[in-house]
Amino acid sequence: MGRDADRQNVPAPMRRDVRLLGDLLGEVLREAGGQSLLDDVERLRRAVIAARHAQAPVTAGTGRPPGDALSKISEMVACWPLDRAEAVAHAFTVYFHLANLAEEHQRVRTLRERDSDDHPVRESLADAVGRIGAGQGTAPVEELLADLRVHPVLTAHPTEARRRAVTEALRRISALLARLDDGRPGVSERAETRRRLREEIDLLWRTSALRSAAMRPLDEVRAAMTAFDETLFLVVPALYRSLDRALQGPDSGRAAAAAPAFLRYGSWIGADRDGNPFVTAEVTKQTAAIQAEHVLRALENATARIGRALTVHAGSGAAPPGMARAIAAAQAVHPELLAEITARALEEPFRVYLLYIARRLRATRMELDQLAGAADDGPPGRPDQAGLAFPGLAYPAAAEFIDDLRLVQRELAQAGAPRQAYGELQQLIWQAETFGFHLAELEVRQHSAVHARALAEVAAGGELSALTREVLATFRAMAWIQDRFGPDACRRYVISFTKSAADVAAVYELARRAIPDGRLPRLDVVPLFESGADLENATRVLDDMLLLEPVAGRLAATGRRLEVMLGYSDSAKELGPVSATLRLFTAQQRLARWAEANDVRLTMFHGRGGALGRGGGPAGRAVLAQPPGSVAGRFKVTEQGEVIFARYGHPMIGQRHLEQVASAVLLASAVPVAADRPPDSAPQDRYRAVAELMDAGALRTYRALVEADGFAEWFAQISPLDELGAMRIGSRPARRGIGTGAGLDDLRAIPWVFAWSQTRVNLPGWFGLGSGLAAVAGGAGGLQEAQDAYRCWPLLAVLLDNAEMSLAKTDRRIAARYLALGGRDDLTALVLEEYDLTRKLVLAVTGHDRLLANRPVLSRAVALRDPYVDALSLLQLRALTALRTGADERDRLERLLLLTVNGVAAGLQNTG
Repeated sequence: MGRDADRQNVPAPMRRDVRLLGDLLGEVLREAGGQSLLDDVERLRRAVIAARHAQAPVTAGTGRPPGDALSKISEMVACWPLDRAEAVAHAFTVYFHLANLAEEHQRVRTLRERDSDDHPVRESLADAVGRIGAGQGTAPVEELLADLRVHPVLTAHPTEARRRAVTEALRRISALLARLDDGRPGVSERAETRRRLREEIDLLWRTSALRSAAMRPLDEVRAAMTAFDETLFLVVPALYRSLDRALQGPDSGRAAAAAPAFLRYGSWIGADRDGNPFVTAEVTKQTAAIQAEHVLRALENATARIGRALTVHAGSGAAPPGMARAIAAAQAVHPELLAEITARALEEPFRVYLLYIARRLRATRMELDQLAGAADDGPPGRPDQAGLAFPGLAYPAAAEFIDDLRLVQRELAQAGAPRQAYGELQQLIWQAETFGFHLAELEVRQHSAVHARALAEVAAGGELSALTREVLATFRAMAWIQDRFGPDACRRYVISFTKSAADVAAVYELARRAIPDGRLPRLDVVPLFESGADLENATRVLDDMLLLEPVAGRLAATGRRLEVMLGYSDSAKELGPVSATLRLFTAQQRLARWAEANDVRLTMFHGRGGALGRGGGPAGRAVLAQPPGSVAGRFKVTEQGEVIFARYGHPMIGQRHLEQVASAVLLASAVPVAADRPPDSAPQDRYRAVAELMDAGALRTYRALVEADGFAEWFAQISPLDELGAMRIGSRPARRGIGTGAGLDDLRAIPWVFAWSQTRVNLPGWFGLGSGLAAVAGGAGGLQEAQDAYRCWPLLAVLLDNAEMSLAKTDRRIAARYLALGGRDDLTALVLEEYDLTRKLVLAVTGHDRLLANRPVLSRAVALRDPYVDALSLLQLRALTALRTGADERDRLERLLLLTVNGVAAGLQNTG
């Protein structure tokens, strides 16, 4: 079955949704822009679909099929006035947003269908528990769960191209579409839902796709809070309940929970200042206050809701002893408040105490708000008499709140009401254990070079630069946050481009200089290894770190726990996808051995991007591809920009994502380490020669491209790299500002990947792989050895499968047109020849007759989108070509370009 068949094989409900949304969009276009606009959109749509169907083998070196259909379409769009070109580009972009929604709804349907019988869903927690238990018994499961920790870290990396107004509109449309999917509403209700859908699509059409002002860090913070409010707070207890059911079966909800609260969230949003001058100490303090406001409000609402419903009657006799003592203690301190609550809940002690807890949470929120001097969506220090009327009511820390909840739980169980003890109340306890009063730990990040300059200035004793003053203020902000929200609210400090232990020592010394009175914040410094040389040198840096007194002190205080971070994005930009993947794997092997030799409980923090060229791809498979012994029950990973909304935009999809990651961590941790196997049995040992050949061949080709004279200038010429900053999709600049000039070294990985995706080349996801596989084919084992490694070594399977996905989103015909803009036939030939070689050898190694042959759902998604992305690419090429040749109306052309960038990102469903 080919790609055309995949395109036709669309499930009926999804086809219905796409047709409905497309028809409604057509009505909106006709009403807003007239029949002529709809006609132009339809002409372009039919033309690009026909060009796809008529696609013949590409003429070597030209990227153009016989008949040159693309040139005719290019001529058509070139004739439109810029106003009409913008309107058409916006129409295709809106269509992609709506099609993505329809696809998301189909995914939810599929998840429900898979969960329709008693068999565990593949890649679920129940599946993992069953597999481990079947092979090793229940004891290993309990042991694994005791140490399990999954730690996603949200980042503000600028990869979400959509405006917040657009995502909010899409959320409303999604809710209406779900209502239509429900068979229960009558004719009138369905008609009203369709009317509302038409209204929302009309509003989406009239909403500008481009931001008129640059995003500020606090805008990014508030955008992330949407994911917490709408999804994370609700999904977390559902995830734990899923695990508890797997462990206890029907006893879950009537017996003490067996599932631990293994999730912890971190965040760089509002705290990552590496190359972002807009993230200041004051911003970080405000971020902590905003997060606390959201989580305390959520906990307060949940506690009040459960309290109002918990109408367990104690009768005319006394309340259970523990409950009676707690209420009496509260009454002694706050008699008026207890009298008010008790008057509404006579002989219902559990209800009384939970409503009292809810009022304590409100007081905590208001008190922290006043202390912080800033809160979300309002002026600093808003008074709330209901919360502040009772001094001493606020909780000093989340631990005391959790203790109160557990007291109620114990008393309910002892009173013979276990279902009330271990049902909704247990889910609230899980939420409190996961989020605390700070929601997510803020992790500060700064570049090692900034620290070195700051320390030199401080040591010199002269006037300090603004940047150095800000570095010192950051440590004072961390101390301020810890004083108000607890040490876990902000104690990790990540050092970008760590070269030596001196970089770690510099952070501790700067903290000491910033707070000379000795009241230092608790600091866990995390070295980030990104370049190939730094990955190679990582264990030597850690050896020297252990000799630092502050590090030794933290190891003693934490049970010898240590964390290191591995950078996927910058290593891939420096080395290419193949060499970066293989060297990161080798670095993790060395780090795992180092940790064992030094009796250190090491957590490896994976700095993965959303795009395949930045370490992205299916998270569960990535976990299972880690070196044996490197996971050890602990997995920490970044979730960036567009990935946050893709994974947490819908509760069911959010829970599925977390289940896949957590189940993979359990399975990876249950696998015996390589030392427990025969010496030659580990695939990474058996196929070491394959890896070495691939590394050398791929790196040679990758460097031949990126180190070619004039490459950086050529790349800027053929792509919208320089224009991406005008999209204002994030608060931080595209370049760190640490290096010099406009070369690649100082360019961040996100615009590098984003720009390549717009050209339809997707080079960071596959370039060099063909040469690497060719090197293996020329070796002693031939291509058969690569085929064996693909079947037996998870790392190589993930590498090739991810490259295959990237190749499937590449379009050689369109790509050739972008590459030609640079006027460098040598570089164009190098890219296209490597593409041809990579495609051919990936298919040969995987055994597939076409790209994505074994993934029909993904193949269908790509095939359905391709023609429409082609339309936007051709409009973008019109604008880019004119800009590169110095045409008039530059501002208008740049606007058209950015509209198409937004649309292509929506169509490909990835940016950087």
